[in-house]
Amino acid sequence: MKMHRSIVVVVSVLVLAATLNGQTKPRARDLGIPFDGTPGLRNAITDVAGVEVGHTTLVSGSGKLVAGKGPVRTGVTAIFPRGKESADQVFAAWFTLNGNGEMTGTTWVEESGFLEGPVMITNTHSVGVVRDAVIEWQMKKQGKTFQPWSLPVVAETWDGFLNDINGFHVKREHVFQALDAARAGAVAEGSVGGGTGMVVHQFKGGIGTSSRKLENRLGAYTVGVLVQANYGGRSQLTIAGVPVGREISDLMPERGKSDDGSIIVVVATDAPVLPHQLKRIAKRAALGIGKNGGIGTNGSGDIFIAFSTANPGAAGDSVVSLTMLPNDRINPLFAATVQATEEAIVNAMVAAQTMEGVNGSKVYGIPHDRLKAAMKKYNRLKE
Repeated sequence: MKMHRSIVVVVSVLVLAATLNGQTKPRARDLGIPFDGTPGLRNAITDVAGVEVGHTTLVSGSGKLVAGKGPVRTGVTAIFPRGKESADQVFAAWFTLNGNGEMTGTTWVEESGFLEGPVMITNTHSVGVVRDAVIEWQMKKQGKTFQPWSLPVVAETWDGFLNDINGFHVKREHVFQALDAARAGAVAEGSVGGGTGMVVHQFKGGIGTSSRKLENRLGAYTVGVLVQANYGGRSQLTIAGVPVGREISDLMPERGKSDDGSIIVVVATDAPVLPHQLKRIAKRAALGIGKNGGIGTNGSGDIFIAFSTANPGAAGDSVVSLTMLPNDRINPLFAATVQATEEAIVNAMVAAQTMEGVNGSKVYGIPHDRLKAAMKKYNRLKE
């Protein structure tokens, strides 16, 4: 599929603001990496009907770090549960595996059981501007129907190894662009949006997505996952059971990059599950990370949020009737979450390309030929 991008130049900063976003680059399955489960049509979080994703990508400058000027390697990503035209809330829950990170708005998600508006992901020092810009965007979008308060959900991972993070390059207009660019369909991956400057298992990382479609006998529900992957050491990296980190032990980040970091996981489903069940589903994202070698290090912010697009209108001001999947039928959703999280992380790695940032810091994209060779060596390559 051809990638469609709208390109806007803002004060000499290249802004890639779009996510109708087909993939011209290969994905993990294209390389023959085997994964369990059956993906949806696009193998993306947008396989859950109604979900829309938008990115703004900021890349400019090179060489020596000059705070406020660059180099810039950052951005922002928006995920709408019911699309940007809908103000209908969704049941949601969140979970933290390790809390050296931030996801705003989660106190009210925990208390109310609802997610209001989009989930936003950016860099650590841009959480505030993104949060404020979402409120302004909602206020303009909803007009007189806008409620007098809002608690947006904004998550982050740290991109300061490649990006002038203290230059505060994400501006309100970039947030608006990501929100306005949100679309259904294919989702751009790798060094895009909030994932632009991220590093995973000491290879270039960023945004990745995947989905699973359950069999008809299990309800034919869809589970979609989007990650912003920025965690992990090389030695632990495992892909489809293969110790890839030991097979590709060179190509380490130049000028040093520790194995600490963070990962944000967004899980979407159309299954009729309630907040306490979504909490259980969100926890299972940790198992997908573990399959790739993540251990939730002390310095890592591993924070997950899950929502269901079922039960529309549940947040109204009158008594409503709800549908709920029995707990005895929830295991396939657990498995789908684990599988889609695992694959989304690998998709982020496969899509990301070598990037040089501040002070010549360089992170290599995982070499596809050597990844395939490692798969073949362990009889895991799917021809």
